[in-house]
Amino acid sequence: MESKKAWKLKDFTAHSADVKCLGLGHKSGRVMVTGGDDRKVNLWSVGKPQCIMSLIGHTTSIESVRFNPNEELVVAGSFSGALKIWDLEGAKSLRTLTGHKAGIKALDFHPYGNYIASGSMDCNVKLWDVRRKGCIYTYKSHKDAVNCLRFTPDGLWIASASEDNTVKIWDLTAGKLLSELKDHTGPVNIVEFHPSDLLLASGSTDRTVKFWDLESFKCICSSDTDRNPVKSIYFHPDGSCLYSATGFSLKVYGWEPFVCHEVVPAAWSDIADMAVANSQLIASSYNKTNVSSYVVDLKQVAPTGTDGKSDSLRAGMNSSRRSFITERPPTSCSAEPSEPKRSNTPPEKNESNEDDGSLSRAEIQNQDEYHKLYAGRDTDPVKASPSVRKEVSPRVRHSPQEPVREPPKETPQAKDSVLAEDFLPKQKPSASGSNNVSEGELVEVLTKGHSTMVAVLQQRSRNLQIVRTMWTSGNTKSAVDSAINMKDKAVLVDLLNIINSRASLWNLDLCNLLLPELKDLLCSKYESHITTAANAVKLVLRNFGNVIKSNMEEPPSSFVDISREERHKKCLACYTVLSSIKSLIRSSQSTTTPKVASDFREIMILLSGIE
Repeated sequence: MESKKAWKLKDFTAHSADVKCLGLGHKSGRVMVTGGDDRKVNLWSVGKPQCIMSLIGHTTSIESVRFNPNEELVVAGSFSGALKIWDLEGAKSLRTLTGHKAGIKALDFHPYGNYIASGSMDCNVKLWDVRRKGCIYTYKSHKDAVNCLRFTPDGLWIASASEDNTVKIWDLTAGKLLSELKDHTGPVNIVEFHPSDLLLASGSTDRTVKFWDLESFKCICSSDTDRNPVKSIYFHPDGSCLYSATGFSLKVYGWEPFVCHEVVPAAWSDIADMAVANSQLIASSYNKTNVSSYVVDLKQVAPTGTDGKSDSLRAGMNSSRRSFITERPPTSCSAEPSEPKRSNTPPEKNESNEDDGSLSRAEIQNQDEYHKLYAGRDTDPVKASPSVRKEVSPRVRHSPQEPVREPPKETPQAKDSVLAEDFLPKQKPSASGSNNVSEGELVEVLTKGHSTMVAVLQQRSRNLQIVRTMWTSGNTKSAVDSAINMKDKAVLVDLLNIINSRASLWNLDLCNLLLPELKDLLCSKYESHITTAANAVKLVLRNFGNVIKSNMEEPPSSFVDISREERHKKCLACYTVLSSIKSLIRSSQSTTTPKVASDFREIMILLSGIE
């Protein structure tokens, strides 16, 4: 039984073959990326079973995935040892990086600079410069596969957890091993740095969580032995506690002294990743082709909950430990502290990179959700950074309703024509009275959002081709089903325009299938969509209004007529949607354009005939 504190959010099929890895966006806690044996990387909104985007181009199964801190990029590592970096807003592949000799099991983005760390079954950790498109350093010391990698919050160190039972701390600026943590008696599956303090937590197959002081590099405390291996841990963003998802529970730990604040029963197993957002912990797991998401209400869980114990528990966790941001223990290195050390040895023969946009592609599956997440964002997430310690300011994400700038004021000249000046940046006149706009500014404004629009149009073209293939095979219902499942209203409207021109294609099954979609289109912000939907509704009422009205009564129970019962159910479903359309029109007539208002009046007259 699921407790009131924890519950399952969604369970759905994520890939056509086994899911191999999963990652949550830790900034928002609302996006998820998965990789599978089908060689695809799929993007999801947490709790929604419709795939937003499929990233295609890998040649072997996906073994590891990771969002960057701003959730604008995803890096995916494959069984062949290749990495692909994907730009989610631009819906394209940015880089393919090769150099590992075996599958990649661990990935992490640098918190500020354009660097990625990868850990592999070849026992090596590699640091990649995304701007310069290559491996800049290889850390060799592990004796078995690397399971997890994490950068420190200030980006100067990296921790690697391995199957060889150790955790190693690397100094990026010196390019050397700082310390080896050896207290675990089994493979180390996961490591996490405290968000501010010099503290590291690690989870192992030996079924314990250990806390490490990063000034002395000593274990300061350890959890009791659990029933299951520890594979997923996560610090609360305020650093007050550590969450450990093992078996069928969530355990909440404190340290110095070690304490288990609470054990929350949960109907889950093998959690792959966790994130915290809006006082909720989001956890996700995978099994075969399915992915499951869960929610824990942290308002009811100590020490962050609102019960009487919370303040005292959290107060007891305050320590004088040094911070990553303000203080660091001294390390000797000759390199500049702001830049990772680069290897002086030439790259290995198998180390290469390529801009492979032509070989890889992103297929947008859900246009509405894609635009909600990425509308109005900067289209160049990979920018030069002079220092890995210099913080990059977050980009402003505009909501779909938020205008980027005010439209130009209407003038008599602009009423009948569109002026090029309306799309150009406004500048104050110079001393001579002229407006000087550089060529670079013109190009930047005119091409803003171009790559996004190209990706959307390419995906729409592919969707229409799929619908056309089904249509030409003679299966109209399958073509309509496919268009609806694509979640692209533009594709559905294109198909409706064809169906509306051929009344003979309509039947009761098609009415039952399309009426709910027509209702949604009548609420669209685009007048062309509303007009197409209104024409379809009028066609349904003219051709099937009498049929729907005459089949509203339930067949008599004295005899069995299966076809009549099915017709009754279909007509009843159509009538229910038509009634809701009537209510919708009544509530929106005052806000419509004259053309739409005329269509709505005609629909209302036709609707009166089936009452």
